[in-house]
Amino acid sequence: MRATPQVGTEGFQRIVGLEHVRAATPEDAIHGVQPALVVAPGSVGEISAVLKLASELGLAVAPRGAGTHLHLGAPPERLDVIVSTRHLERVLEYNPGDLVVKVEAGVPLGALQEVLAVSGQMLALDPPDGRATLGGIIATDASGPLRLRYGTVRDLLIGVTVVLADGTIARAGGKVVKNVAGYDLAKLFTGALGTLGVIAEATFRLHPLPDATRTVVVQVDTPGDAGRLVADLAASTLMPSAAELRWDDPAGPGQVLVVFEGIAPGVEAQAATLLEIAHPHGTAHIPDAGREQALWDQLRLPADFREGEACFKLSYPSADLEIVISAVLEEAQRRKILVRCSAHAATGVAYVGIREQDSVALPELVDAWRAMLAVHDGSVVVLRAPADVKPALQVWGPTGDALALMRRLKQQFDPGRMLNPGRFVGGI
Repeated sequence: MRATPQVGTEGFQRIVGLEHVRAATPEDAIHGVQPALVVAPGSVGEISAVLKLASELGLAVAPRGAGTHLHLGAPPERLDVIVSTRHLERVLEYNPGDLVVKVEAGVPLGALQEVLAVSGQMLALDPPDGRATLGGIIATDASGPLRLRYGTVRDLLIGVTVVLADGTIARAGGKVVKNVAGYDLAKLFTGALGTLGVIAEATFRLHPLPDATRTVVVQVDTPGDAGRLVADLAASTLMPSAAELRWDDPAGPGQVLVVFEGIAPGVEAQAATLLEIAHPHGTAHIPDAGREQALWDQLRLPADFREGEACFKLSYPSADLEIVISAVLEEAQRRKILVRCSAHAATGVAYVGIREQDSVALPELVDAWRAMLAVHDGSVVVLRAPADVKPALQVWGPTGDALALMRRLKQQFDPGRMLNPGRFVGGI
């Protein structure tokens, strides 16, 4: 059995200052595993020194931004120190004419959007919680409805500065190019859940804020109606920014919400065209401006962001929307379980929320979903579940052929397994 290392404060205090090191509390626990310390460095150099010291002491470390996505992943095998990015909140470089911004990892997305809006620009990312930091968004590959038009983090991130487990500082992309062993660090660290290093800075490309938006709401009676509507939308010349499916009652109707952005005459024309396209599939209308904002707020809160629910992310080919949503709703009705579904309808991602009091049925239900999705080259990831159930659900699901490569990457970047050990795919 591995001996538990001693976690003292003095060395970390010398690096970041007395006031930036504190004893951890139960609120700092990740899946019930409580660390000893929380350390909050204020620069890339301090992150480097903190990780170097932790590595020398054999301490397990978890990076943390705003903590909005700590429910992701499996419980850590061990956890000694949380490295908080809450003091890394500066916008480092921003020239609106370049449509590029460089920020520290602890900058909250909402705060950055306020800065950019002054110049009529935005970072086209819209994960559910605007408190999320840019480093956390990269680490979890978080996205929202706008992924249909603008892509995900991987498409908007053009440079990163990261600190590896031994304290090495590496930069890639942006204005300074220094890759480590030929790796594309920006893409490699996106979605790695902090298991390869700590993200310290990031550079993103930006987009202009749209002059106008218009949302079309289509009530559909069956997943087949939704699937055919989305297929007709994809085959048209329309250019929506988002196409979202909501299904809050397995026995009731659903809604498809399609958002257009651009200049006012253009979005009005596209919305009017969609009303015609939608006619064979359901009842469509264009809400007024006040109701549209409320709908946008709903769009940014998928099924995994309601407390008291176990939540799952399903990925599948976008053309299989009807098959997947039908199977989810039918399986829930058969088991007499109340589920809520939301989906990025044109990009093959769905979220399912289940009341935690129904969690006794989760292992069999998740197995059924995974068997169904395996036929469609899809997957199920457990986002949130009761602590006594989650370990039995195989959080990441079957690992496939990529696990060996992922383990080699982990060995390359973190041979001592000190960064979030056990939380990622295959226990990495």
